[in-house]
Amino acid sequence: MLPTFERCYCQRSKEVGNAYSVIYLLIFLLPLLVAAALVPVARWLSQQLGIVAVPGGRRKHQGLLPKLGGIPIFFGYLVGILLIYWQLPPLDNRLPLRGVILGTIVVFVGGLLDDRFDLAPRCQFLLQFVAAIIANYHIAFLERISNPFGGSADLFLFQITPTEIIFATPVAWAITIFWIMGMMNAINWLDGLDGLAAGVGTIACTVFALHGFLNLGQTTIAAFPLALAGALLGLLFFNFAPARIFLGSAGVYILSYNIATLSFLAPAKFATLLLVLALPLLDGLWRIIDRMRHGRNPFSGDRGHLHFMLADSGWPTQRIVLTYYAIAIMLGAVALFAPSGLIKFGVLAVLGVVILGFLVWYSGRKSR
Repeated sequence: MLPTFERCYCQRSKEVGNAYSVIYLLIFLLPLLVAAALVPVARWLSQQLGIVAVPGGRRKHQGLLPKLGGIPIFFGYLVGILLIYWQLPPLDNRLPLRGVILGTIVVFVGGLLDDRFDLAPRCQFLLQFVAAIIANYHIAFLERISNPFGGSADLFLFQITPTEIIFATPVAWAITIFWIMGMMNAINWLDGLDGLAAGVGTIACTVFALHGFLNLGQTTIAAFPLALAGALLGLLFFNFAPARIFLGSAGVYILSYNIATLSFLAPAKFATLLLVLALPLLDGLWRIIDRMRHGRNPFSGDRGHLHFMLADSGWPTQRIVLTYYAIAIMLGAVALFAPSGLIKFGVLAVLGVVILGFLVWYSGRKSR
């Protein structure tokens, strides 16, 4: 039998753990319920303002569909953030998360403007650049990543330690701008089939949260992707095929900006994001290369992405989307349970070769 003090301590620890479990459950469920409840409002507002997606171009949906899905996501996520600040222990350094929240507001407003007025590409790039600068200014940038190889070196623009690679501030700023803008465009390209971007985003955010809880002990930071996952899932009930509402630019920007910036708040999360989103990221990279070699704008939209090619080959939308979900879940499991960073790097390298090789082969097959 345990001594009285130890019994009291264990009982107290169990009570605290149970209390936090309830809080985390609420941080997930309240955004989900708020987002789901706001979908009818967003649909009505879309129709009243004429902010609807017209069939044609990349999309082949039927009829006019509302595209203000960013509104339920934003307000659901906001409820989760307020609950986090109210119930969870304060962080020693709140500045990076303040930058994430401020940037989220900026991209939400900018995304709504794009949904309403179809902004020119240069205006969208300017919005993405401003959001990246906000992240940098609030120290939500990629300052260091895990070093899976070991060894040490002190070079001009970065320093290598046995556990980390640390970038000089100018390099960190440049990488952050490139990463955030690249992620916002990659997720925008992924948002081509009903439920694809919202579902993959929900999986990525859930893996982020689990990674923070299980491997890093980041009980407060990990609650942010958990709240966003709840808001995304609340919309996904109405966005899965056949969709009744689209994410729109506002929804895509909220999702992509948050997963890009939250991946900076712990070194190992960057590798986690690369693994979970390996397929859409490599698909986006291949499209950029393919457009450039054909003399086209590398950031123009087309139906050359893998999910579009599969749809044009006769695959049902649900099968394509569920396949993407399954791949994201499997890679998320690797990110969570791989015993070392070197194994994650090896899996990512093999995946890169296999996926890019398949995309090159499949694109050539479709063009014949």
